[in-house]
Amino acid sequence: MAVLNVAPTRSNLIRIKKELQFAREGYEILDRKREVLTTELVRVAHEADVLQKEVWKIFETAYRALEKAQLTLGSDHVEWAALAANKTVDVHLKLRGIMGVAIPVIEARGEPEKMLYSLSGTNAALDEASAAFREVLIRTPQLSMLVTAVWRLAGELRKTQRRVNALQHIFIPAYEETVTFIISSLEEREREETFRLKWLKTRMANQQG
Repeated sequence: MAVLNVAPTRSNLIRIKKELQFAREGYEILDRKREVLTTELVRVAHEADVLQKEVWKIFETAYRALEKAQLTLGSDHVEWAALAANKTVDVHLKLRGIMGVAIPVIEARGEPEKMLYSLSGTNAALDEASAAFREVLIRTPQLSMLVTAVWRLAGELRKTQRRVNALQHIFIPAYEETVTFIISSLEEREREETFRLKWLKTRMANQQG
């Protein structure tokens, strides 16, 4: 690791020691942040994975039932029934902070009507498809919130990891080696000065004798 390009003086030694202490404190703070982000990311990612699998399973059920309804009722009849859907979920977005990361909090209000069309001229397959798509619509805001949180937490974790690595492997070692270099240089200078003073004292004593 390269030593910082500074003169080996006592003032620089004091300054570099302060910067080293600051770097160490920054590393501890960022390391704690990294741990919190990692824990939160694992938790949210698990929730998102579970919910996404549930939503995809419901989608599969919905499309199978929709295909069956189209075969038995005809596409025109199914499209007519779909036009009855005129109410959806009202979504409100807020933000909360986790270690400086803005995480979306979605509040979904209201639900689509359970029965969007008249029972006459429909069948069980269409009812199943309607119920499945309704469930997907209800769960989608929560899923989008979790997926967005995963991306934002992961992005912040990457940035935090880079800073931790830079402090741990570049800045702190450079400061430590610079402190060692300055101390060694000052001690060498003191030894040289002590030797010079002793030599002058001996020379003066010899001249007086």
